[in-house]
Amino acid sequence: MASTLRTPPRFVPTLTTVLDMPAEPASSEPTAAPAPQPDPASAMALPPAAQFSQAEIVSLEEQLLHRVLQRVDLSLEERLSDTVSAAVQHQLDAMVPRLRNEIEAVLRALVIEAMAAELSENTGSTPPSGP
Repeated sequence: MASTLRTPPRFVPTLTTVLDMPAEPASSEPTAAPAPQPDPASAMALPPAAQFSQAEIVSLEEQLLHRVLQRVDLSLEERLSDTVSAAVQHQLDAMVPRLRNEIEAVLRALVIEAMAAELSENTGSTPPSGP
């Protein structure tokens, strides 16, 4: 079966440095092949020997989350605006024929009523009957 691996978008954070972890007992399961490394020019990595306290890790996570949410916010605003505009335009396009039909029916009824009222007041050449 063919593999469905995709390259993530350039703004998705990716691991570019392997940190040394404490030795763990060897597992009997074979390890997976290493993932292909992203372009180093577009990646931002920490120094390999960096040691961080829990507070620094939390701060870095918050900064990363803030940057990701800013990017999402900008894209989301633009895409929502486009989506809402398209939906409103679609509704307007569907409403125009219905509105024309409704306006035509109302105008037709008003003209018929006005003509009937005018004709009932002016009976034409028939003189009014008198005593």
